[in-house]
Amino acid sequence: MSGLASWRGVIISGSQHVEQKVVSIGGWFVEAPASWGARCWCDDAGMRELSQLIDVEEPAWPELRETLETSSVSVDVLPPDSHLGRASILQLQVTARSYLGAVALQCGGLLVDDGWVRVFGSPVGGAAHEVPGLARVNQFPAEFDPEWRPETGLVVAHDVLGGVFALNGAVPASADRPGAPGEVVFFAPDSLRWEALGVGHSTWLAWLVSGALDEFYADLRWTGWKEEVRALNSSEGLSPFPPLWSAEARQDISATSRRAVPMKELLGVARDSCRQFDGVDPGFLGTV
Repeated sequence: MSGLASWRGVIISGSQHVEQKVVSIGGWFVEAPASWGARCWCDDAGMRELSQLIDVEEPAWPELRETLETSSVSVDVLPPDSHLGRASILQLQVTARSYLGAVALQCGGLLVDDGWVRVFGSPVGGAAHEVPGLARVNQFPAEFDPEWRPETGLVVAHDVLGGVFALNGAVPASADRPGAPGEVVFFAPDSLRWEALGVGHSTWLAWLVSGALDEFYADLRWTGWKEEVRALNSSEGLSPFPPLWSAEARQDISATSRRAVPMKELLGVARDSCRQFDGVDPGFLGTV
């Protein structure tokens, strides 16, 4: 299991292509909001007004949009709800100069690689795609609350197999999670463990659309996966049998059968399996 964690982290943090992406945006990457107590980008200024978060020089969205438009993999940029986006960026206390702020403010979410990964933003309610928003997934308060923060970190994306990408909070060890504050970690559906990926949010997002997912998910994809994923709505995932953590599935993922199930069920089964086999609760995996 530990080999899986180090292997996945090396794929991202060791990628020269991704490092070039970081340089292209002036070295900016999101670690964790100031209110989480980690390294911050607001110079210890405390809580900021909405205008201070969105009326910034060099907002990240134009460059991020160009990156998405020129991606070598399919990326569907979902339409945003401007009111929800403004409320979300205010609650997060990140600026629009960051990729996290740009996604929260400027798009309803991203469907990456034919929808294999769903990155959460601020979607229009009732849209056909049914992708939940960052606020819903992380149970933001209904009104701005300066005292609120995600206890274990911020869930930023799910994949169709029940994998979870999250941004670490201030003290990852207190939530039994690996990695540093502000580092992206991955709950792997085949190992049922959190794995540190060695990068911050902006680097991770640039990597996500760089065409590297085939390598990252090399042992978890099968011939015809695209057709199965495209048939899902975004409230569903794929549940393989035998399960991904079984010896049979690890030996040959293509020999498994798969059925569409609600993401809520998929995440719930993964959490229950962790408790049953390891006696460890992986914690919050997102509300869908």
